[in-house]
Amino acid sequence: MRIARFTKDGDLSFGVVEDDDTIATVAAHPFGEIQFTGERQPLADVRLTAPILPNKVIAVGRNYAEHAKEMGNEAPAEPLIFMKPSTSVIGQREAIVYPSLSERVDYEGELAVVVGRLCRDVPAERAAEVILGYTCANDVTARDLQKKDGQWTRAKGFDTFCPLGPWIETELDPSDLAITTTVNGETRQASRTDKLLHRIPELIEYITQVMTLLPGDVILTGTPEGVGPLEVDDEVSVTIENIGTLTNRVISRD
Repeated sequence: MRIARFTKDGDLSFGVVEDDDTIATVAAHPFGEIQFTGERQPLADVRLTAPILPNKVIAVGRNYAEHAKEMGNEAPAEPLIFMKPSTSVIGQREAIVYPSLSERVDYEGELAVVVGRLCRDVPAERAAEVILGYTCANDVTARDLQKKDGQWTRAKGFDTFCPLGPWIETELDPSDLAITTTVNGETRQASRTDKLLHRIPELIEYITQVMTLLPGDVILTGTPEGVGPLEVDDEVSVTIENIGTLTNRVISRD
């Protein structure tokens, strides 16, 4: 099931994408048993937004060995977690705003996990019970500020720096999926999720030992090698096998 969030005539709703070209409106939210309103319309007639607006986004750094290496770091023995604010989240076809404070903004294509229920202290073997589904993400980063600050809050936290979408796929085995990032149609990242150093059940166990996760919270699982800069007017796309493609264009703040 592909769960999307969309606007039509000023109204914001959840829906289920059917047959690639139709969306069926959901009565309330996608947590628990889904109830439909009976309204269906062409997908082309609505505007997709971020498929969820999380309370918090928890991200995992250096979770692919080759990415850690290209950044000049060792792969961490334990998951390296940080957070992005909910105000950084945007959706399909929304613009990434290049901040005036930075001179180097990078793309980082990632698989994202969407939490489906309130949970804490979840053992790895029960992690699947708390997952709603999966979506594409771009952990946009002001690389120069990341290096300058020595910690990542500012570099990762700008408005528009967490594109998510185009929808949440609920029926998916995330253990070995192709993940690709392109800029202006040119492939920059190409890897598979089987190269994750810390797998999704382990990440959920680790994170929920620290904090309670709420329905709709998002976990970014890390980016593979090949990260690089974006420029104003670039179009960046993150494609994950059996999910879809998330596309955003970069614009200037000025």
